[in-house]
Amino acid sequence: MNHYIAITLLLAFSLSADAADIDPAASKITINVEKSGLFAAFAHNHTIAAPLASGHLDVEKRTVELKFRSQEIKVLDPGAKESERADIQQTMQSYKVLDTARFPEISFVSTTVENTAGGSSAPKRYLVRGNLTLHGVTRPIELPVSFSEGHYTGKVTLKQTDFGITPVKIAGGAVKVKDQIEVVLEIVPSR
Repeated sequence: MNHYIAITLLLAFSLSADAADIDPAASKITINVEKSGLFAAFAHNHTIAAPLASGHLDVEKRTVELKFRSQEIKVLDPGAKESERADIQQTMQSYKVLDTARFPEISFVSTTVENTAGGSSAPKRYLVRGNLTLHGVTRPIELPVSFSEGHYTGKVTLKQTDFGITPVKIAGGAVKVKDQIEVVLEIVPSR
């Protein structure tokens, strides 16, 4: 549940010739976490929102920087009871997952942005490579991103264990969070 964030950061970016900053309020990063294990049918998957604290695009240099505050990441889980969401939120922010007290920030800094496709009428496509820092660990990631109708969209799968996070287990491991999490982003440049 904690990795969501990491992912999140990642990628949100490519560059639009007419934008220099990212609109944190209009941008949306969602982390999808699935369960596995013998009794996984009795548990539910998690949907997490990772609000963007700040973001910047440098069009000329083709760079992107994103920052998240780990304590602002929220468990949405629309089908869960409020008490269940609160328990999941507490676990996600604890030392077991994000450890927000020790690691208050998640960041992504691009190293390259490569134009991979897209003509004048087709969505523009980019491959954004960079470093994601999550849970005190910095790892390189690659994120395919599309730009269409003023929004950058992309999806990346991350492994929690790559960032020093042990997937949560309950009921003696009969229900556990999968190591892989999916980060889905929609990044909106400021106008």
